[in-house]
Amino acid sequence: MMTSLLSIPLAPINHLLAQEAWARAKLMPHAGKVARLDAGVISVNWQVTNDGLLKAAGADVMPQVMLRVKLADLPLIMQNRDRAVSYVRIEGDADFANAIAQVSQSLKWEAEEDLSRVVGDIAARRIVTSAKSITETANAQRRALEENIAEYFLEENPMLLRPATIADFGREVSKLRDDIERLEKRVRKLDQ
Repeated sequence: MMTSLLSIPLAPINHLLAQEAWARAKLMPHAGKVARLDAGVISVNWQVTNDGLLKAAGADVMPQVMLRVKLADLPLIMQNRDRAVSYVRIEGDADFANAIAQVSQSLKWEAEEDLSRVVGDIAARRIVTSAKSITETANAQRRALEENIAEYFLEENPMLLRPATIADFGREVSKLRDDIERLEKRVRKLDQ
C-alpha cells in the first residue's frame, strides 16, 4: 500500500520524463541509484530505472543523494523554479545530484500538447491561451491591489515611510546635531 501511495507523485514526473528524451538520457547513467526527498514530516525514496524514469524505492534503501527541503519552502519552490535549488540542501553523489538539478530545473509541462490529445489542437490552444490570460489578469489585479494598499499606507494613512523619506530625515537629524554642536562651542567661547 505504501509503495502505491509513493508512486502517485511519480506518475506526473514520469509522464514529463517520457516526453523528454534528453532528460531520460541525463538520468540513465545513474540507473539503480536512489535519491531521497526529505521534507521533515515526509520522506520519499525514488530510484532511477534503466530507461531514465523513476520508481518508488523502499524506505530502508540507502540513498546516494539526499535532498532536504523545509515543508514551508515548497510553495516558494513551486512559485520560482529558477531559485528552487537555493531552498534545497543537497548531500551525496555530486554527479547524480547535478543530473537531478538539471532535469528538475529544465523539465517543463507542455499542457497544450497533452490537452490536444484529448480535445484536439484548436481547443487545446484556446484552453491554454485562456488559462494564461486568466493567470496574467489575476496577477495584474494582485499587483494593482498591492500597489493600492501600499499607496494608502504611504500617502493616505501614513503608517509606512518611503526609503527616501527616511534618508532625508536622517540627513536632517545629522545636520541638526552638527548645528547644535557648533552652537554649544560658540556658547562656551562666549562664557570664557
